[in-house]
Amino acid sequence: MDVKIGAIDTCKPPHTDVGCLPTVNAVTIHNPAVPFNSPESTLGRHLARRLVQVGVTDVFGVPGDFNLTLLDHLIDEPGLNFVGCCNELNAGYAADGYARARGVGACVVTFTVGGLSVLNAIAGAYSENLPLICIVGGPNSNDYGTNRILHHTIGLPDFSQELRCFQAVTCYQAVVNNLEDAHEMIDTAISTSLKESKPVYISISCNLPGIPHPTFSREPVPFFISPRLSNKMGLEAAVEAAAEFLNKAVKPVIVGGPKMRVAKACDAFVELADASGYAVAVMPSAKGMVPEHHPHFIGTYWGAVSTAFCAEIVESADAYLFAGPIFNDYSSVGYSLLLKREKAIIVQPDRVTVGNGPTFGCILMKDFLAALGKRLKHNPTAYENYRRIYVPEGHPLKCESKEALRVNVLFEHIQRMLSGDTAVIAETGDSWFNCQKLKLPEGCGYEFQMQYGSIGWSVGATLGYAQAAKEKRVIAFIGDGSFQVTAQDISTMLQCGQRTIIFLINNGGYTIEVEIHDGPYNVIKNWNYTGLVDAIHNGQGKCWTTKVRCEEELVEAIGTATEAKKDSLCFIEVIVHKDDTSKELLEWGSRVSAANSRPPNPQ
Repeated sequence: MDVKIGAIDTCKPPHTDVGCLPTVNAVTIHNPAVPFNSPESTLGRHLARRLVQVGVTDVFGVPGDFNLTLLDHLIDEPGLNFVGCCNELNAGYAADGYARARGVGACVVTFTVGGLSVLNAIAGAYSENLPLICIVGGPNSNDYGTNRILHHTIGLPDFSQELRCFQAVTCYQAVVNNLEDAHEMIDTAISTSLKESKPVYISISCNLPGIPHPTFSREPVPFFISPRLSNKMGLEAAVEAAAEFLNKAVKPVIVGGPKMRVAKACDAFVELADASGYAVAVMPSAKGMVPEHHPHFIGTYWGAVSTAFCAEIVESADAYLFAGPIFNDYSSVGYSLLLKREKAIIVQPDRVTVGNGPTFGCILMKDFLAALGKRLKHNPTAYENYRRIYVPEGHPLKCESKEALRVNVLFEHIQRMLSGDTAVIAETGDSWFNCQKLKLPEGCGYEFQMQYGSIGWSVGATLGYAQAAKEKRVIAFIGDGSFQVTAQDISTMLQCGQRTIIFLINNGGYTIEVEIHDGPYNVIKNWNYTGLVDAIHNGQGKCWTTKVRCEEELVEAIGTATEAKKDSLCFIEVIVHKDDTSKELLEWGSRVSAANSRPPNPQ
């Protein structure tokens, strides 16, 4: 029976030094350095030290009356920097981008008005499996259990509204309104975030951060989280079944998915590719997690909008192993992947399914991939087939002098900008498709938010990523519609002295939505984007802006941004025709539109 898996439910590794758990021998108990009743033996200091300990050196947030005292303690901590953002949503997006580069991020907001504003960003981090610590300054501890009505609420004597909202998008919630169990709740929240690779919520009463308490009288002992282990018998059985399945195949392939990041299995996946000789592809949301200079790398598998010749090899294979896939309507191009379940091995972070069955549970992806590589016969057939059919990509038609710039010409020049010292941030929209076709040099970072797909994400995420990875120059691609959602935090980038290059693609509207379903609502008011950024700059910080309308101006702008203005934030507004889209978006949009417009099933 042909069962398609386009609708199956369901990396780069974190920085080597931060956001990672210590080894067994790394745990040391310090002698009491802070006596009880010392001004330093406080909840605020403990939280600050814990953040630094797990690798957070920058906390993003917005001050509010309920978190001001807590912020005093955070900024007093050596090694911890508070980055004030223009709004809570961008603070959350910044923590998201920071977590992608560092392995963990944090944001601080005020009660309810701040919490509900940051909630959308936290939901995005949850969908992307990012450890993110969301800290909220809460009401005075004396107000809990009373009938008092507080400001920043909806006018009811019930302070749980914010908590209930966060319960759906965090893996642990701690409401700290007394000092006796504050130490335990804070430590449990942070360690759970690291262990589950999901956001957590910590609410701290506004009157507690500065009060000494015996539980904080010692230096915090470094975290040690018991490592998860595979069931050895289950692992052996799964490896045996998978090896038998793959070794009898003629032209098997392996495809990396986004959950390799949370499984910390990127290195194991590359080792499997080396050992097996199979053709290697990635799903779109896993771009950047597998080195594209690998000798058997064939590109991005994205169904009908895959990179050239990749889909033909994957979909014609007689066996395929997907490591950490997410098959949603976007990644499956409207549920149109030409895959069959009986040909697939699906490896999730903690389980393996071989064909139509069986499924093996309690098995870590990285253990499974490492063990499987030792049992597979070397079989480069699929890659050899790829080499036979591969035709090098052509170049865009040459522009006439002063001809209006085309998007494909833009990205041909972008390709030459990339190096191991850069990182690409792609906003939701046509940048998804154009950036997928970029060939990433070794060490080049790449991030985008495919599962949640919240427009405007990239502005905050660029701020956070650049703050976490200061050794890289971030190159962000943002559509005009998305930029209008979150533009303010260009201000914060300037305040932090960042040297990001932002390409603002000005095509007059929500182009990705035009290709799904067009209407007058997809046309937006045009802004003077460079004028806006100049106004935000206001002579403070290093900033350079320009408008680009043709290839000659683009070449000049890139030269300036990478040389004379290499230490400045560079904002390049690229003006293109409203219908100038990638061919992949045209195909993808029509298929997603068809999926969205399916009629109701007959009752």
